[in-house]
Amino acid sequence: MPECPIFLKLPARAAKPRTRGLTHVLDSGLTPEGTRALLRQAGHLVDIVKVGWGIGYVDPELSTRVAICAEHDCPVSLGGTLLEVSAIQDRVAELRDWALSCGITHIEVSNGLRALTVSRKRALIRELAADFVVLAETGAKVGEHPATPALWAEEMTGDLEAGASWLIAEGRESGTVGLYRADQGVREDLVATIVDRIGQERVIFEAPRKSQQAWFIRQLGADVSLGNVPPASVLALETLRLGLRADTVAGALP
Repeated sequence: MPECPIFLKLPARAAKPRTRGLTHVLDSGLTPEGTRALLRQAGHLVDIVKVGWGIGYVDPELSTRVAICAEHDCPVSLGGTLLEVSAIQDRVAELRDWALSCGITHIEVSNGLRALTVSRKRALIRELAADFVVLAETGAKVGEHPATPALWAEEMTGDLEAGASWLIAEGRESGTVGLYRADQGVREDLVATIVDRIGQERVIFEAPRKSQQAWFIRQLGADVSLGNVPPASVLALETLRLGLRADTVAGALP
């Protein structure tokens, strides 16, 4: 792979495997060719690929795409909605066996549909942490369940204690719920509580929109972990992290 230039003074970024500043990509149905093209160009910037919603269940090419990701050291996670449906139907064991057979190494445990109890979510985290890296998501998929900072912090703390490796703060692919208001503005009080009570080292903030990504980078630095990043925005996000875009260029100036 051709090397990028190094003549500018920019914020330092760790190479993969990273433990901070993760870029968590939302895969909404890439083809094997699309997956290969993305990672050939930007695989050094992609830390986790999440196969969104229940797409993995209906994609006959899932195992092929997981293998392509493995070639680029990009672990693949199943989306939380698929796990929630499996839990509701009491088919978690079948989901686990199928996911392992496909080469899946990460799995998201969420309660975005609000059909699971807190104890059931924690039990799923403990159960699945034996076989997968668990990303536990906090937040609902709809605005009828408003985000309460103290409750989010409490849920995140319990998820870590149950065995989650990473915490995901809900924002959806729309960027209009959870961390965000309906107008896509950031719930600053919620972010402040998370950072104060949990810290940012284990949190992936879903930020699908450029304005949201720029806000987090300005407030929390280039090494904030961001999720639900569209595949087409991976390179653009890195320019935000490095101050190569007007929205964050102040961080790269002398």
